[in-house]
Amino acid sequence: MDYVVLTAGALLAAVGLLALAARRSAVRDDARPPDGTLHDSVPDAAARFDTLLEVIPAGVVIVEPPGRITAINSSAAKMFGIAPERAVGRALIECIRSYELDRRVAAALAQGVEESAELTFIAATERRLHVTTRAIDRGDGRREALVVAIDRTRMMELESMRRDFVSNVSHELRSPLTAIKIMTETLQGGVDKAASKEFLDNISRETERMIALVEDLLDLARLESGKLDLKFESVDLGDLIRDVVSSQASRAAKLDVRLDALVHDGGVTIAGDRDKLVQVVVNLLDNALRNTPAGGSVTAAVGRSDGKAYLEVADTGTGIPSEALPHVFERFYVVDRSRAKSKGGTGLGLAIVKHIVEAHGGTVEAQSELGRGSVFRCTF
Repeated sequence: MDYVVLTAGALLAAVGLLALAARRSAVRDDARPPDGTLHDSVPDAAARFDTLLEVIPAGVVIVEPPGRITAINSSAAKMFGIAPERAVGRALIECIRSYELDRRVAAALAQGVEESAELTFIAATERRLHVTTRAIDRGDGRREALVVAIDRTRMMELESMRRDFVSNVSHELRSPLTAIKIMTETLQGGVDKAASKEFLDNISRETERMIALVEDLLDLARLESGKLDLKFESVDLGDLIRDVVSSQASRAAKLDVRLDALVHDGGVTIAGDRDKLVQVVVNLLDNALRNTPAGGSVTAAVGRSDGKAYLEVADTGTGIPSEALPHVFERFYVVDRSRAKSKGGTGLGLAIVKHIVEAHGGTVEAQSELGRGSVFRCTF
């Protein structure tokens, strides 16, 4: 794993630094000429020690008996939420409130015990750290403890996201594939003409659903990797929403939902990729239509506010609970899983909206009140 390599590299570098520090101390004691002045190598060694300590890509803390910090780099200070200048000379437990870390350092100082394990550190935020403690013999009869900490919080968050993503994709593909398999086996066993048509229609619908999911996954992968080639041109947002609303009119009519396009301020033009901006509006309207009951309304609007162009889709649908709002742009996030299957969709539409808008230098936000509808606004 990368963090193992990083830990090993940091340990080697830190051990070298300690040797340099010991040598620097020896130079101070032994290399002083008769006139009492120090050689230029002493300040050079001190500067080299400090520079190397700062560039190590890990948190490094050096502790001497009886547990006082003698050196700490900026990575460790940031990791543990302490000021380096206030930490040096103070007890480790006073600066870093972790009894487990204090125990390991004490064992290294007293018995030369080396330990390497995961450690959860809780301060302003919770961090997951890979911490190695070991004793270092300075060569002058004294022993110091070296602490090397690798912050794995973000790595573990990404790993969790990856597992969730694989699980969600597997579930989204398994369901239609299972249905197709069952219907195919039924057809192979022989059914009447009416049942055969129904099964074939269902197979076609499930196949289209899988194709849509795969296409959305490919779009999202290109957006997240930054490999999507945007073709910027002058785009009239007013004309754009009129075209998209017109294309969705038949669907809205079948759902008995009123669908309108409103253009404020006499029209708004921005520089953007028209096809991708069309995808933004289509995804927002699809989300609104799926969550608005018969008799409700959905409105797509564009205009200007505070000198910026905006595009928004408002509905009178079921609304979103306040605790769910921060998550609506996450991949496969579903507010109400009990209705998700019947409503359709891939669960990726809003995530794609967010990435496209951000690729245009814009922002997107959602406002909603449970039972009173939602508003999704993109600002450019």
